[in-house]
Amino acid sequence: MAADVDKTFPEKERRNGHNGQTSPGSGSWFHRGMWTLLVVCAVPLVAFGMKYYQDSQLLRRHEEGIRALGTEGLFLFSSLDTDHDLYLSPEEFKPIAEKLTGITPPVDLEEDVIDDPNGETLVLEAKMQPLLLESMTKSRDGFLGVSHSSLSGLRSWKTPAVPSSSFPASQFRVFLPPKGKVEVGDTWWVIPSELNIFTGYLPNNRYHPPTPKGKEVLIHSLLSMFHPLPFIKSRFAPQGTVACIRASNEFYYDIVFRIHAEFQLNDVPNFPFWFTPGQFTGNIVVSKDASHVRHFHLYVPSNRSLNVDMEWLYGASESSNMEVDIGYLPQLELQSVGPSTPSVIVDEEGNVIDSRDGSNEPIQFVFEEIHWTSEISQEEAFHRMEVTFYPFKKVTYLPFTEAFERAEVEQKLVHSVLLWGALDDQSC
Repeated sequence: MAADVDKTFPEKERRNGHNGQTSPGSGSWFHRGMWTLLVVCAVPLVAFGMKYYQDSQLLRRHEEGIRALGTEGLFLFSSLDTDHDLYLSPEEFKPIAEKLTGITPPVDLEEDVIDDPNGETLVLEAKMQPLLLESMTKSRDGFLGVSHSSLSGLRSWKTPAVPSSSFPASQFRVFLPPKGKVEVGDTWWVIPSELNIFTGYLPNNRYHPPTPKGKEVLIHSLLSMFHPLPFIKSRFAPQGTVACIRASNEFYYDIVFRIHAEFQLNDVPNFPFWFTPGQFTGNIVVSKDASHVRHFHLYVPSNRSLNVDMEWLYGASESSNMEVDIGYLPQLELQSVGPSTPSVIVDEEGNVIDSRDGSNEPIQFVFEEIHWTSEISQEEAFHRMEVTFYPFKKVTYLPFTEAFERAEVEQKLVHSVLLWGALDDQSC
């Protein structure tokens, strides 16, 4: 019995560790667990500390800005400070530099788009009839309470900034469909929308648009023929540019497009005035390699009684009071004067000849008639773009009288919606 006890006691001692001490393995596990717990707890504390430090720094810079510039001066500074860090980077200062020097740097074209110096050139003409001031609701009381400076940009905008301009035909390749979107009726985003429920909307206190990049460059150049300050991406949804193939054959596409963009009509020292057409739409007939443009047309639809939204600020901050109104713009459009033509003409033997003949008259080009092998109506193409912009358009919305006729045929109830304007139009 004693022998058994003597044998058993050392066994327990070996299993439990000498004199009840914890084994090295279990101790290291305990220390690792404690360190992990400390790290897990420390990460949110460090993040909170960094956020608190950044917020305090921004608050300090804001107070310094108020002291140095005053409220209105800080407002102008903030209109350039696109990332809201209260510092101006060279990119953010660029609009002021361009305004002071009168020198505009070259635009940022897409890397894979290289204009052919011997390629064809397209000439566009801009036409405009200014907004009818009497169509604005504020006109009913003689614009009572509306400062003259607020409407200065609107009142002075009566003609296109650039009545006529030439473009290399190859630049219009931005309207060509991407891979996988080459069938008639296909739609795609030329300039995607960047707005969602998380981003909200873009700030109002801005005067100068960001530098366009990639496919934005051509759209910016086109809209700049109307006014020098176009914003290719509107502050509110819908935003961006959508296109749809209306017709095609072996060599050509007829592509319709819809653009949601806006203009800033005021400049310093006046507060911002936003001019937002309901939409820009149009079409382009272009060869599949973008070497030739047969036709181009871009315009603001004027078939509705109101087609422009206008908003202007009355203070020097994002939260300042804002006036809102709508009105009617009779005409704002770009149209090609004819098909694109070669800048260099080569005869049958390969010799370069002048674009004018011996009688000093322009050479007349003759173009073959285009016959489409596949097409849909323009109305159907417009509807498909609407559905891309507004998913709710997948449901058929009918005029009041037609709705009851359809409901009786389909034995369904009628849901009536009364609106001031239209859900599928930016101006309403």
